Amino acid sequence: MNQQSTYTLSNGVKLPVIGFGTWQSPNGEVATNAVKAALEIGYRHIDTAAAYGNEESVGAGLAASGLAREDVFLTTKLWNKDHGYDQTLAAFEMSLARLKTRYLDLYLIHWPIAYERRTDWKDTLLGTWNAMIKLYKDGRIRAIGVSNFRPHHIEHLLRNTSVAPMVNQIEYHPGFWQKYVCDFCKDLGIQIQAWSPMAQGRVFNLSYLKDLAAKYDKSLAQICLRWELQKGVNPLPKSINPERIKENFDVFDFALTDEEVARIDALPESGATGYDPDSFIYPS
Repeated sequence: MNQQSTYTLSNGVKLPVIGFGTWQSPNGEVATNAVKAALEIGYRHIDTAAAYGNEESVGAGLAASGLAREDVFLTTKLWNKDHGYDQTLAAFEMSLARLKTRYLDLYLIHWPIAYERRTDWKDTLLGTWNAMIKLYKDGRIRAIGVSNFRPHHIEHLLRNTSVAPMVNQIEYHPGFWQKYVCDFCKDLGIQIQAWSPMAQGRVFNLSYLKDLAAKYDKSLAQICLRWELQKGVNPLPKSINPERIKENFDVFDFALTDEEVARIDALPESGATGYDPDSFIYPS
């Protein structure tokens, strides 16, 4: 595995093994410069979302990099207020306009339950997914997937449509890696992506990770990212600091042993840093 390595999605699309996340990167020069720096360093996978409010700046960073559009894997996500067939189609066009691109490499449903639609989420979700299937079959999106989905949400899609998600982006880090979700997705050929791969810094207090960082002369963040890569997961580290962006990409010159991976797997459960997809009423 190296900086140019990829995972192969169930439809044959190649996904760079590590991506650059842009959550909390403010729209404007900060986000634009962070994306540009990431692409200069060597990242070829940029992840954003309509809810992040920075799609314009992500698109500007991509344009400023000078790279050809086909050389960058670009992901964005549908926000909760835009669930439903017609709403999804309209939201997709708005994201393309903000990003200034003709197509997406990956489009995700950000959360399984639409804003203020918890009681009829099943019907609403099917409308959303069918719209994404149409965009995929029309060649507007190279791959489609979901985010923060649990098995029962995915099962609902599988029972009622003909296309399975190619990706599930979930909270994933030492102490909270949702094994039951990962096992379910692995059996179906659904690639796991990791948001919050360092638990927003919470894992940096774990003594075993500190020991590994000292052993390999790496940062705690690099240990987490290497563990995720060796688990076959696609991590999405985020930063606006060029040095930290570079450090997070420098994880291909060492490898954890199988025993070390297993010990990280077995760290005590620490819980999620984000929302529960079945109980949280998302803001608009």
